[in-house]
Amino acid sequence: MGNSQQYDVVVMGGGISGAMAAIAASSAGARTLIIESQGFLGGTLTANGVGPMMTFHAGEKQAIQGFTDQLIERLKKLGKSPGHIVDTVGFTYSVTPFDAEAMKHELELMVVENGGEILYHTMLVSVKTESGNIVSVTVCNKSGLSEIEATVFIDATGDGDLSARAGVEYTKGRESDGATQPMTLNMKMYNVNIPRVKQYIHEHPDDFPLYNGDTSIIETSSRLSVGGFDSLFKEAKARGEISIPRENILFFETNNPGEVILNTTRILGHDATDALSLSKAEMVGRKQCRELEMFVHKYIPGFEDAVVESTGPSIGVRGSRQIKGLYTLTAEDLLEQRKFTDTIAHSGYPIDIHSPDGEGTKHEKLEWGGMYSIPYSCMITESVKNLIVIGRCISATFEAQAAMRTTPTTGAIGHAGGVAAAMAVKKGTTVQDVNIRDVQAVLKEQGAYLEV
Repeated sequence: MGNSQQYDVVVMGGGISGAMAAIAASSAGARTLIIESQGFLGGTLTANGVGPMMTFHAGEKQAIQGFTDQLIERLKKLGKSPGHIVDTVGFTYSVTPFDAEAMKHELELMVVENGGEILYHTMLVSVKTESGNIVSVTVCNKSGLSEIEATVFIDATGDGDLSARAGVEYTKGRESDGATQPMTLNMKMYNVNIPRVKQYIHEHPDDFPLYNGDTSIIETSSRLSVGGFDSLFKEAKARGEISIPRENILFFETNNPGEVILNTTRILGHDATDALSLSKAEMVGRKQCRELEMFVHKYIPGFEDAVVESTGPSIGVRGSRQIKGLYTLTAEDLLEQRKFTDTIAHSGYPIDIHSPDGEGTKHEKLEWGGMYSIPYSCMITESVKNLIVIGRCISATFEAQAAMRTTPTTGAIGHAGGVAAAMAVKKGTTVQDVNIRDVQAVLKEQGAYLEV
């Protein structure tokens, strides 16, 4: 790498949102570079062991399409995803399991096939701004320090790192006290005897309160997703075998039969934007995963011979910074299904707050099939003329963020951010002055679902 490189669009962060932005921007003709701290794309889905993706749907309607859904279609063709299947937890409409290793490769191919460039193992160091514009970013990698210039920058860091360093205002966590949703270190296990697990569920319906006594839903999908084992978990906590401050076990079968992701650890009181706090959270997460491994081996029928494949690799963060955008999305906007003239994405995923205080998960659902809108004005700020923010750190209240933070939704937001960035470059305008009608038209051309 030389001392300075020039691009039309630089995407900082290669999670699902950043990847979709890079695919969309390069597909729209912008010279695009995506910068990622890991050695692969996919973010929470590949670096944090998150899965399945949930949810692409609002009732029968597929609310999220475009490049995010193209990724799933590509994986389906390879036999690496069953596609969108019934959520047998009974929480939302559909879940989309996938093979994480295949996803890494397909995302990479999608960026490169559209003409984008990728820079791995690279961290943001600092941001240079002049009169309301980001001029360049300084990054650090194996080549040392490098300066990269762009016409438009996209913050896909998840934590709003680029925005914060560019001086953008932000909030963090719950408005009342700044507490964030707990982090989770996911654990993958293989060699799980799924028929045996299902048998236990059918024989102990009271241990799975979400089913209200009817466990038949678990037979409706090609992969098992389940939340429960409440009494077993409670008893293990009483015996001091489990220190995880949550009320049940939650796991999801991946694309690979008998391989499951346990989304059960709960790490409270840590800050994803503080390096030391984040490091400590990883250690607490690993301790909880070890307890969980011993618990499932000992008490959950079907897990007797299950083997831990991986934890993480790194911890999953639900929320940290939220930038202060031109508009802030609220819970009322979602629950009332408010329409915006600058809508760029939709979602049907409910408000899903994992308590920052310990046990309990608070949900607020729209009526069946209800779908909310996400406006472009949540992704741009007053202070920086060439910055678009995507992913879970867009401008939203604590409650609204708890709904729009999931991966299909952030993929759709990223897709829109990439199109808007390419448009700003092409027309020579600020990101605030981009013609939203043009952005919406290109999104529809690229297969995105938009009700505007």
